[in-house]
Amino acid sequence: MNKAVFLDRDGVINSDENLYYVYRIEDFRLNSGVGKALQYFKQNGYLLILITNQGGISKSIYTHQDVAILHQHMQRLLSAWGIYFDDIFYCPHHSDQTRCLCRKPQPLMIQRAMARWKIDPSRSIFIGDRDSDMETAKAAGVKGVKTQTNGDLFEQLVDLGVIR
Repeated sequence: MNKAVFLDRDGVINSDENLYYVYRIEDFRLNSGVGKALQYFKQNGYLLILITNQGGISKSIYTHQDVAILHQHMQRLLSAWGIYFDDIFYCPHHSDQTRCLCRKPQPLMIQRAMARWKIDPSRSIFIGDRDSDMETAKAAGVKGVKTQTNGDLFEQLVDLGVIR
């Protein structure tokens, strides 16, 4: 079975400072240490899987295509480190608009990834910056690692003992 690092997007992978929704390329900035941290996980045999709520879709603020374009841009930026996300799961729903089973803190996105990629939850972690991310990790049976929003991902993971 595979092991994976599941990562939240906004606040962990990219800065969401002064932005409620990040959906335009011009607003997308990788946080410090992201490339180095993801490189470490890839070199140690982890799948990299993005897990993100994108409720602006259901609010008609942006579209599925906007998210796809942004994720392609993100993958291009990460290619500078020779890395990429193996898979990306996002929930297009917003709790103000509809009830769904996929929006974090529900574990469905992680469960789908585990089924698709034959992932062992006991060897996997979910890195997020919110309490709801930690609830998601717990519900999915993976270890949750909480980071500070918009911080240097590599340094935080070293300080937390996740990266050695």
